Amino acid sequence: VKSSKRKRGKGKSSEKKAKKVEKEVDILSPAAMLNAYYICHNAAACLEFRGFTWPGSPKKKGKKGKK
Repeated sequence: VKSSKRKRGKGKSSEKKAKKVEKEVDILSPAAMLNAYYICHNAAACLEFRGFTWPGSPKKKGKKGKK
């Protein structure tokens, strides 16, 4: 005896997931340098924004949102 109900997969887990391709970003490109010019106040800030922090550096405090 066959059942009339179909078996269903477990939602999105049964679907194939596409792999995310990360591009290498040149942090010394003209566009990146222009961005750094406007957002960084000094060389240390520029390196910190680019992900090169030093051990023992003070942690940033988050900004409070408007209520």
